[in-house]
Amino acid sequence: MPARMRDLAAFVRAQTALSAPPLVPEIRLHLATEITPLWQATEAELAESGLDPPYWAFAWPGGQAMARHLLDHRETVGGRRVLDFAAGSGLAAIAAALAGAAAVEAAEIDPLACTAIALNGAANGVEICCRSEDLVDSSPRWDVVLAGDVCYERTMAERVAGWLCRLAGAGCLVLLADPGRSYLPQRGLHEVARHVVPTSRDLEDRSERETVIWRVMA
Repeated sequence: MPARMRDLAAFVRAQTALSAPPLVPEIRLHLATEITPLWQATEAELAESGLDPPYWAFAWPGGQAMARHLLDHRETVGGRRVLDFAAGSGLAAIAAALAGAAAVEAAEIDPLACTAIALNGAANGVEICCRSEDLVDSSPRWDVVLAGDVCYERTMAERVAGWLCRLAGAGCLVLLADPGRSYLPQRGLHEVARHVVPTSRDLEDRSERETVIWRVMA
């Protein structure tokens, strides 16, 4: 392992604890908890250190709901090529691998996220290929595309929604998990499943989030 990757892996291990998300106890992830430095760091402290917001260090409701759905409905990804877009911790990607996907890629532009995804995959006995380039608008080369909780910011949501719709039109099964974010598209979605996900009030404005798995239609 190159020195920089060793440094990133050491950072992830030092700043997190191996924990199980409440809705997916079968999977363990390196997560920020109340006892880890990353949980206690302020946004200003992170900026001073040159770190992006550590989205990879939390099991967000969209990722938990998606992972639960895949583990409960393994035929969704079994034997298929899967992309977990904006993967964060890699939770949905790991669930897809455990559910029998033929190959799993995770897309994350944050190098720390890619490092965390590799560590999380290893902790669960699966190997996840992390793609660090911006894949939006790339041609379809997957059978299933997963997107968990990507509609929290207008510009990103609009850009991603168009791409996901085009992927669906090209024959991909595209699943979007959303816990009621403001910029969820109002059309072109078909409800597949619904989960109530326990959350922390340090991250959300409530103690649980009802999260819907939507199929994106062309």
